[in-house]
Amino acid sequence: MRVSDDRYTRDRQKFDLALRLIHHEARTFTIRQWTGLSDDRIRKLYRSYVLSNDAREITRHRGKSPRQAAFFFRNPELNFHAAQLASLFLMYGLVGPGERGVEPRYRVGSLESGALLCRAYEAYSEMHKPVNISFEHAWFLLLALARHDEVGIARCAICGGVRVRDLLAKRKLTCGNCDGAIDSAAKGPPC
Repeated sequence: MRVSDDRYTRDRQKFDLALRLIHHEARTFTIRQWTGLSDDRIRKLYRSYVLSNDAREITRHRGKSPRQAAFFFRNPELNFHAAQLASLFLMYGLVGPGERGVEPRYRVGSLESGALLCRAYEAYSEMHKPVNISFEHAWFLLLALARHDEVGIARCAICGGVRVRDLLAKRKLTCGNCDGAIDSAAKGPPC
């Protein structure tokens, strides 16, 4: 029996994805959703491969995952980061255009979709040091975009860039950056 045999490939992929999610500080529930591994197995993976080997300690978050869309609209910078993540989700094929706007193209529990989510988040992390949006918030953003009940994707009327839109708020046509530029222009030059 060799670990490289085909029958062990799927188990190895689950473990690899679980370790990747642990490094992104995902909660145990999220890891279980994507990999199908038990809570006990996830904790053992953390203790065996992460806790003893990593110089920097990876935080294990407890409690429920984030579920408030208002987080992405706290300030223009967070909204911009959310828009970049949404763009990455589109690029990686996790969501795509549909009749109601954006439709999900991922399957929870699919190792391929989980790997794509990790890649999108890793690309976002490479663009921003330090990151303002945690992996759990990124996963919630993907869920919210797919549900299309609180959060949607739209184009900025001025620059044409992708922006994350609060579907429950008053309709706004510009992104945070263009909004700030309009406000600055309206105030005029400083005295």
